[in-house]
Amino acid sequence: MQRTILLAALGATAALFAGCATTPPALAPTPRTAGAPVPPHRGGVRRPAELAPPVRSLKRTSIALLLPETGPLSAAAQSVRDGFLTAYYQLPPLDRPQVRIYDTAGTASIASLIARAGRAGADFIIGPLLRPNVEAAAADRAPRPPMLALNFLPGGTRSPPQFFQFALSPTAEARLVAKRVLADGHRLGVAIVPEGQLGTRVLNAFTRQFQAGGGRLLATTRIDPSATDYSGPIERVLLIRQSRERLQRLEQLLGMPLAFVPRRRADIQFIFAPAPARTERMLEPQLRFYYANGVPTYSTSDAFAPDPTANQDLDGLRFLDMPWMLGDPLANAVHAVTGRAWPAGGPDQGRLFAFGFDAYHLAVALFVRGVPPGSLELNGLTGRLRIDAEGRVHRSLLWARLQGGQIKILPAQ
Repeated sequence: MQRTILLAALGATAALFAGCATTPPALAPTPRTAGAPVPPHRGGVRRPAELAPPVRSLKRTSIALLLPETGPLSAAAQSVRDGFLTAYYQLPPLDRPQVRIYDTAGTASIASLIARAGRAGADFIIGPLLRPNVEAAAADRAPRPPMLALNFLPGGTRSPPQFFQFALSPTAEARLVAKRVLADGHRLGVAIVPEGQLGTRVLNAFTRQFQAGGGRLLATTRIDPSATDYSGPIERVLLIRQSRERLQRLEQLLGMPLAFVPRRRADIQFIFAPAPARTERMLEPQLRFYYANGVPTYSTSDAFAPDPTANQDLDGLRFLDMPWMLGDPLANAVHAVTGRAWPAGGPDQGRLFAFGFDAYHLAVALFVRGVPPGSLELNGLTGRLRIDAEGRVHRSLLWARLQGGQIKILPAQ
């Protein structure tokens, strides 16, 4: 399925920036810089993408957006699309590129959709979203426009020319967590991760990065995210059971009961506990119950969902996340605009919304401004973005700690 975006066809979204009345000055592009990425986070800092003059006309550019608009992933695709269109409608109507959306959930192959987009005049392609489709797109050797895939190819896979990759990768976050743990001076710790393939990948990514920096995990354990009682895994990884077993042996030796408080292992400096927010909110209080309240816990962005009341159970948790979730000048400005445009709530504005927003600006920087991948850096809603010479987008994220359910931004290291 293919749809051409017209103002009349998307009246609700177009109203977002109608007349530019609701666009704060920081987000409203001038005619000279129309289509440039939004301003940087800190005043006076200009990004390389902004320094490069446009090499192509944005209004004469055609962008193809490949998303699974139907089927089980349609809600995720809609969030990406809404973020993309929010960035798109920042521009005055006369400066907007043409955009066509192709549904990747249909029977057509990715190669045929790419070919169809090319025949329709696409100058740049954003998508697809699913990794199998990204692999299929990379394997297609037919001529095509430059492409920003919304997922990473498997490690070790060589990407074709003009094939860029942008993803919200849990394994990339795990590597950033490992670097932060090391930077905080911790070298010995334990890991508690959810069961399943994702938990395994996150643990492996963390472990490799941590060991490369001289750290060592003393123990790991798995938890069932659907459960509520994690006492067994916690006792094993913190060696609480060994403490009780020592008591039992001593009582048998002396032939009398003893007053006793179990102790956790004393050789750990941190706990790595990446888990969904619901699981993390149950895990953290149980860790404190088992005497780990003095040990810092680190997690990925999965552990955080905005809720000051529920997040009181996460007191002390250290985690990384994108500016869109934690707040910074750019994110606050976009939140203000979308809040005025959709006072009743509007579309889901979670992390995938920010992902779509940044995908649009990456496409503009790469194609319209022609910024070489190795020198492209820009501040986005999903983090500070840079593209390496191989075309992979890397994100630098913010670090925070929860205190009394409130977010406290930590200094960068």
